[in-house]
Amino acid sequence: MSVPAELSSASQLARSSPIRFPGESAAYRKARMELLAEEIDLRRRIEHVAEMRRALPPGGVVPEDYVFEGASGPVKFSALFGRHNTLITYNWMFGPQRERPCPMCTSLLGAYDGEMPDILQRVAFAVIATSPIDRMQAFARERGWRHLPLYSSGGNDFNRDYAGETPDSGDVPAFNVFRSDGETIRHFWAAEMGPGSADPGQDPRGAPDPMPIWNLLDMTPEGRGKDWYPKLSY
Repeated sequence: MSVPAELSSASQLARSSPIRFPGESAAYRKARMELLAEEIDLRRRIEHVAEMRRALPPGGVVPEDYVFEGASGPVKFSALFGRHNTLITYNWMFGPQRERPCPMCTSLLGAYDGEMPDILQRVAFAVIATSPIDRMQAFARERGWRHLPLYSSGGNDFNRDYAGETPDSGDVPAFNVFRSDGETIRHFWAAEMGPGSADPGQDPRGAPDPMPIWNLLDMTPEGRGKDWYPKLSY
């Protein structure tokens, strides 16, 4: 990615930082400046990718107005948008064959629950699973979730069409974004980085990583590690 002419180089911005901490060595500061330049480049790269995403051509038309089961009864897919033109959906790995939901999905959704009042000011959001809605709500109460919009897709083909689930695959997590112009709903974007695109020794994940916990742990000396994952209880 080339840097626009009006922007200073990442190295220049890093060198201009006045931040210093007690007791740090010259070697630490030199290495930290080099890292800071990389962090600035990464921020610019993330914004560049976001611009490319926003510039995608129109996606495919959603094949049907799927009917979900919500807290108050049946809800059509088109109604999930509410007052917004954009809808984010997350496929929660909590099918009826599971005694308990996926711990990783649960960690992610627990973080999103706290952010949901802010998110819903900007876009619509739906958490979708094939378990009955009563079961989904019972687990949400157990976790203390208050804000996640939950919908059961047990009676439609949404998980097949937009999470790639088959009768033999079991639950598949999926992020999807849809856009409505008031008449037509189109698919806008999906997270497509899976096991086939993972680098050696790393778990499959998107970029940026949607899991807040991993981004936080990546700031530490221990990193995210390879021998620990979130659990439903400790």
